[in-house]
Amino acid sequence: MKNVGEIVLELPPASGNARNSEGAFIELKDGRIMFVYSHYIGESYADDAPAAIAKCYSSERGKTWSQREIIAMPDEYNAKNIMSVSLIRMKNGDIGLFYLIRYGWHDMRLHLRRSSDEGETWGEPICCVNSPGYFVTNNDRVIRLSSGRIIVPTSRHNVLRDENVKGRHWDARGIVYFYYSDDDGYTWNQAKNFCAISTANTNSGLQEPGVIELKNGALWAWARTDLGRQYEMFSIDTGETWTSPEPSCFTAPCSPLSMKRMPQNGYLLAVWNPIPNYQTRVLSKAGWGRTPLVGAVSKDEGTTWENFFIIEDDEDAGYCYTAIYFVDDAVLLGYCAGSSEDGCCLSKLRVKRILLSEFME
Repeated sequence: MKNVGEIVLELPPASGNARNSEGAFIELKDGRIMFVYSHYIGESYADDAPAAIAKCYSSERGKTWSQREIIAMPDEYNAKNIMSVSLIRMKNGDIGLFYLIRYGWHDMRLHLRRSSDEGETWGEPICCVNSPGYFVTNNDRVIRLSSGRIIVPTSRHNVLRDENVKGRHWDARGIVYFYYSDDDGYTWNQAKNFCAISTANTNSGLQEPGVIELKNGALWAWARTDLGRQYEMFSIDTGETWTSPEPSCFTAPCSPLSMKRMPQNGYLLAVWNPIPNYQTRVLSKAGWGRTPLVGAVSKDEGTTWENFFIIEDDEDAGYCYTAIYFVDDAVLLGYCAGSSEDGCCLSKLRVKRILLSEFME
């Protein structure tokens, strides 16, 4: 495999901005690309530290980027932080911006805000998860099906104790739920069943799920685990019900996988960390075993994978939470890329632009 792509944007941590991470892309009507991401506003990079939502633009199809601008602050919601964005185009032409609002370990759920002026201003948030609790939805995870239905994959974690009590507050063993909207995001429903694996065999359960629609109409979902593989689930009724989770072909540490369909040829592109954290593996303290970051292509709807390529492979760094966006003859990948110098793998955000010709035959 060869290392491909050109780094076109790097957002390292700085004083008062301990972390930049978890983004998503969308093309505006004037041809610019907007990139929105989690912008931390304090001295801590912890998931529950203060964080805002920021944006920047590219007028050159992802080759160069503007200065960042803040979209929203946690104070607007009296929240601990806001983070992990997804972007989709709504049916009436609005931009839909999804992000988590974290009030505490007892309440974190995905919300949708709409913009009718291409991201200049945003409407009031609508909660997409109509059950109380701590629900994790990764960046760049919300999808629209060919039917028009919007699907939100999320993992619920039980609260173990009052957050004012010192110690662990939540159960790491995730249970996957799916929420959907048939009226373009104004109201939301929960799928008829949830997905879980035996908690006797895992400390992670199913975490940070994603989903993609296959050409035959089936939905293919996946989630990270601590069992050495991503686990997969399927739905043949547009997300109403789901199969029991099983190990997939994707080996991995407890780190998320991302997947999108390539509009240029209809193939699937997957991006993930392929090496599990096996017992004798030497791990960087900052990277958490989330290296290398690789990509691969499937021409048969995920049955087999080929055209493998390396995106990053520094053993002192970690690479994760990849946003995927296709533009012209290239793909933009936005991902965490922190090393020991940055504190941890989540602290630094990087965007790479990769020509399809670099990994396609």
